[in-house]
Amino acid sequence: MYKIIFAKEAQKALLRLPKKSAMLVRQKLEQLAADPHVPNTNAKKLQNRSGYRLRIGDWRVIYEIQNDELIVLVLKIAQRGEIYR
Repeated sequence: MYKIIFAKEAQKALLRLPKKSAMLVRQKLEQLAADPHVPNTNAKKLQNRSGYRLRIGDWRVIYEIQNDELIVLVLKIAQRGEIYR
């Protein structure tokens, strides 16, 4: 099982989410931590930069997988229109 670590920006964004959305994001991240390499239609490798994108409704989570340390590093959480800026 991988450990989930939040970057400062991602932690702040998670605290600002509506409760229902925050719960859903946490739930999906826990599933991701169990095995981040399982084929998932809502997770895709980013183009033109390292990391992955996880789609959770209208929200997007940008994260990196550090296999050597068994860490999922959550970099950013935002709505679709804001995440890639």
